[in-house]
Amino acid sequence: MTAPVVSELVDLLTLERLEDNLFRGQSRDIGTKYVFGGQVLGQSLSAAQQTVDEGRSVHSIHAYFLRAGDITAPIVFDVDRTRDGHSFSVRRVTAIQHGQPILVFAASFQKVEPGVEHQFNMPEVPKPEDVEPTHSPSPEILATLPEKMQRWLSRMGPFEMRPIYPRDEVKPPKRPPYQQVWLRLIDKVDDSQELHRALLAYASDFYLLGTTTFPHGISYYQPNVQMASLDHAMWFHRPFRVDDWLLYSLDSPTAQNARGLARGQFFTREGVLVASVAQEGLIRVLPEELPKQGEAS
Repeated sequence: MTAPVVSELVDLLTLERLEDNLFRGQSRDIGTKYVFGGQVLGQSLSAAQQTVDEGRSVHSIHAYFLRAGDITAPIVFDVDRTRDGHSFSVRRVTAIQHGQPILVFAASFQKVEPGVEHQFNMPEVPKPEDVEPTHSPSPEILATLPEKMQRWLSRMGPFEMRPIYPRDEVKPPKRPPYQQVWLRLIDKVDDSQELHRALLAYASDFYLLGTTTFPHGISYYQPNVQMASLDHAMWFHRPFRVDDWLLYSLDSPTAQNARGLARGQFFTREGVLVASVAQEGLIRVLPEELPKQGEAS
């Protein structure tokens, strides 16, 4: 029997078809203030995939986050069948809530064909079995955080994450802007590559923007730090399974003008590069609140 949190995620990515090119998906509160960006990415890809002929697989997606999503409301996905060529198909998706677009998304699909091949090597890291799973902060630390953040940090999600070099997100040290994380779905799902790609699109929004904060000793958990994804791009190279271990290797080459850029690569445990991703996000460090009159500064 599939774990309930995995079944819930698969259901979340299985959209209701309203018309040939119109779909509806639900939102889920996982402890974030707004709809988790990976949810809208995975659902948009799911909608696009349902309008493409069998035999063509997604090889790239590009998306812009326009508005924060409401976790209490469903999302409508309007698919535009932009082009169906001899080898490639392109789809554009608009995710809509309360009559307003919250994300615009484009995906390109290709027939399988032979060609030249090469790839970067996987970083040398410990095997996932030799890496400790992440643990929730202590009850004493959780009690100092907002309620939603407590739920996010203490939840048992559908993915198991094992950072190679874990960081204290409540009191983060300054570190170089790169990290590696083993991740996998905690239970098995069916063999559909469309499902596994949608699940990886969902998971790809973890850790990216956080990597840009490493050199600055800040994190999303601090009340004066404001962070939000601005855009997201992803390329699918080879078949994979999200319910097997994948190494997520991330780096951030630059941050400036209240924006940070992060990149990532997904490798199988055998070292096969299966997907790449890039994201730019907003990073604002707000002034600390001024002391009230009569309080010590």
